[in-house]
Amino acid sequence: MVKVWLLALMILYNGFSLTVFGIHNSTRPEFVNIGALFSFNTSVGKIIKIAIEAAVRDVNSDPSILGETKLKLSLQEDSKYRGFLSIAEVLQVMARHNVAIIGPHSSVTAHVITHIANELQVPLLSFSALDPTLSSLQFPFFIRTCHSDLFQMAAIADLVDYYGWKEVIAVYIDDDNGRNGIVALGDKLAERRCRISYKAPVSPEATPEEITNVLVQVALAESRIIVVHANTLWGPKVFSVAKNLGMMGTGYVWIATGFLSAILDISSPLSSDKMDEIQGVLTLRVYTPDSELKRKFVSKWKDLTRGNTANGPLGLSFLSFYAYDTIYALAHALDAFFKQGNKITFTNDSKLLSLHGDSLNLEALNVFNEGNTLRKNIYGVNMTGVTGLFKYAPDGNLVNPAYEIINVIGTGSRRIGYWSNHSGLSTVPPETILPKPGNNFRESKKLLPVMWPGDIDQKPRGWVFPNNGRLLRIGVPKGVSYRQFVSQVPGSDTFQGFCIDVFLSAVNLLPYAVPYKFIPYGDGKNNPSNTELVRLITTGEFDGAVGDIAITTERTKMVDFTQPYVESGLVVVAPVRESETSALAFLAPFTPRMWFVTALFFIIVGTVVWILEHRVNDEFRGPPRKQLTTIFWFSFSTMFFSHRENTVSTLGRCVLLIWLFVVLIITSSYTASLTSILTVQQLSSPIKGIESLVNMKEPIGYSQGSFSKDYLIQEIGIDESRLVPLITPEEVTRALTKGPQDGGVAAYIDQRAYIDIFLSSRCQFTVVGQEFTRNGWGFAFPRDSPLAVDLSTAILQMVDNGDLQRIHDKWLLSRACLTQGAKFEVERLKLKSFWGLYVICGSACLLALLIYIIQIIRQYMKHHSEELDSPGQNSASGSTCLRSFLSFVDEKEENVKNRSKRKKMERISYRSSEGGSISISSNKDYVAQSSSCIADSVSNGGTEQVLIKVV
Repeated sequence: MVKVWLLALMILYNGFSLTVFGIHNSTRPEFVNIGALFSFNTSVGKIIKIAIEAAVRDVNSDPSILGETKLKLSLQEDSKYRGFLSIAEVLQVMARHNVAIIGPHSSVTAHVITHIANELQVPLLSFSALDPTLSSLQFPFFIRTCHSDLFQMAAIADLVDYYGWKEVIAVYIDDDNGRNGIVALGDKLAERRCRISYKAPVSPEATPEEITNVLVQVALAESRIIVVHANTLWGPKVFSVAKNLGMMGTGYVWIATGFLSAILDISSPLSSDKMDEIQGVLTLRVYTPDSELKRKFVSKWKDLTRGNTANGPLGLSFLSFYAYDTIYALAHALDAFFKQGNKITFTNDSKLLSLHGDSLNLEALNVFNEGNTLRKNIYGVNMTGVTGLFKYAPDGNLVNPAYEIINVIGTGSRRIGYWSNHSGLSTVPPETILPKPGNNFRESKKLLPVMWPGDIDQKPRGWVFPNNGRLLRIGVPKGVSYRQFVSQVPGSDTFQGFCIDVFLSAVNLLPYAVPYKFIPYGDGKNNPSNTELVRLITTGEFDGAVGDIAITTERTKMVDFTQPYVESGLVVVAPVRESETSALAFLAPFTPRMWFVTALFFIIVGTVVWILEHRVNDEFRGPPRKQLTTIFWFSFSTMFFSHRENTVSTLGRCVLLIWLFVVLIITSSYTASLTSILTVQQLSSPIKGIESLVNMKEPIGYSQGSFSKDYLIQEIGIDESRLVPLITPEEVTRALTKGPQDGGVAAYIDQRAYIDIFLSSRCQFTVVGQEFTRNGWGFAFPRDSPLAVDLSTAILQMVDNGDLQRIHDKWLLSRACLTQGAKFEVERLKLKSFWGLYVICGSACLLALLIYIIQIIRQYMKHHSEELDSPGQNSASGSTCLRSFLSFVDEKEENVKNRSKRKKMERISYRSSEGGSISISSNKDYVAQSSSCIADSVSNGGTEQVLIKVV
């Protein structure tokens, strides 16, 4: 009885659990209808059919996924991707109450039938329709179960950028998939400052003759980087025609999208003729990481394809992997759908019923009521399949898109690297990089060596000059001044000058011929605007510009410049006059502050040496007037190293040695500066540079057509009314000579290269101030022009081998005016140039005084203690001690030592007397000695004590 109750409780519990978790077995049907729409007669369609059927069998045999529910697959033939027939075929699939449709194969068909799927709310799961625009909000029921072509185009753009190419040619089928894929490629290239220079669309039904006509136009273009975006049926025809046209040889680069890798995988091995047509081509293959599930699927592929290889081999492609995982993803989504308690129901579409006409039989089409719920469950799938992690990102794309980069070589292919959206290009599998998101692998991206078309391993340049007989139109400014740089030979179309010779020499260094012709720009009466000439390059009127064209910020925004071949900035030229020598020119080398500090240190050093020598050196003793004279005489005589007083003390000698070194440096600098002032011509001008002109109101001249006008107005802030355009050097000379009072200009502003020529024969003018811009001259070409890069390399080569200097000497070397070596202003020596010396000397003086004072105090303390120990001596007051200390400092050190010895002898004799009596003879001697000491003190110490107090 107990067992019966336990059994009843278990049944009730299980029923309750199923109800709580929303699992209603009664909602799970026995079968779920799904459809597949592909062209199963093609090799691609065959492998897709094999993979789908295998996945359905595996799902139905695994009760852990759908339980007792089975998938029922219905296959519908897609008529060679034809849009109209596909509509009728998808209607047949929809009429079977399928909850989802696998397919279609092409993006063209997907664009058509997605509208039907949206209306009937039946999800379309496609792993081969990779058009990026199908991911838009317009098609909510189109679910891509493979990676969008958007990522494939990003990989190709990274590949182009990696090899340094800037332009590509796109050859593609002119349908939805081809056009939208190439648009995505153009966007990704633009992010890397590259572009599609020529688009070559081809009709989906193009004949070999039509393909030939398209490729002939491609061969006439400049770029040699060709991207082919096609399908497995049409793509091989392009390479066959290209081979016949000789376009698979040296210099070309062919990059094919994933269709070529699919052909290599499915139909391998290809015939030798087919392989010859694609030698050196780069292609991409969707990357699927290695796993146990993948290895099992690969191992049983031969069993699955047995009996289906009558028309050729059926290799394993990424399409097979994603077809297999698509069925599993749908099964997991259905399982989640049923676990949520949903049922599969269909109702008639009221919109379709309103359309009258039995011939269309539209009432057979029903709306899948729970289609939107199933769609959300599909996007919520998170599983691991044969392709790896199968999970959708928030943008509706599968996570971790990655590709293998394949190079076709010999009878097979070779992987040269990988690309993924998180690591870019690399030679290691993306899954090994994924766990390390902090590492910046884009900085170290690299690929293995490539064997390019023509069986070469050197990277192709990627472009040639168009083989259409057209010459590059090179604009040359036709000015009227400084013809040494650019000038047109009278009566001809040729040009000559420094800039022309530099361009011709650089072109001769290129490894290829450059077809060009010079086109004059300007009327020959006025200097043309080089900024306008540069702008005409952007409009296509010129293919480049050669001449004295300065590289400015505004111009670099429009074109690319070569490496500068002339360094030239803006300078100010003004009239100058020769300065007359002043009677006080000998004071000019030093600034007033320098003179004051130098004189002050002469006095300080003299005083310090006197203090250090006064107690030990008789030459530094005597009456006060004599001592003051000694201080000043000794100080200033050291300037000429003619001082006659000898220093005795060690501290005095150290201070004097350091001071003599300072004097040597100062006198040498003074002599050199004075010599320069008296021997080099001095020029003067009220204008000191651009700063002076800003604060003035006088008119300023500039070169007509130069960028200097805009620069002075916009950057410097000079009013436009002050600027006077001047054309020829003669006009500049007249304007500067007249000056602002007579209708001329106060100064003239132009580029340094022109000014050097101008001043070589006009000595009455000179450059004032420094260059206030840093510009160079270069040749201008359209943005991202490879010719600009190659010419830059050639110019650097000319700098290294000396050709640029030789051309400069040929055209621009001239005898400079003598006044150009003159100095514009006196360069006076300032205190900041010598403050280090004065700091060292001052520190030495302070240190010596500190040591001297410590020595004096120690000696006085010793002397004072001896005085107190003498018989009959009492302690003195503070004022008496100060007078005693000053007297001690002023007293000669030798006298102090002698007196100390005498007192020591007196103490010895005093202690040796018995009874304290002192012999008369001894007293007499003592009195005599004391008298002698007093006499010495009176004669030597009295007046000196006063002098010490004054100091």
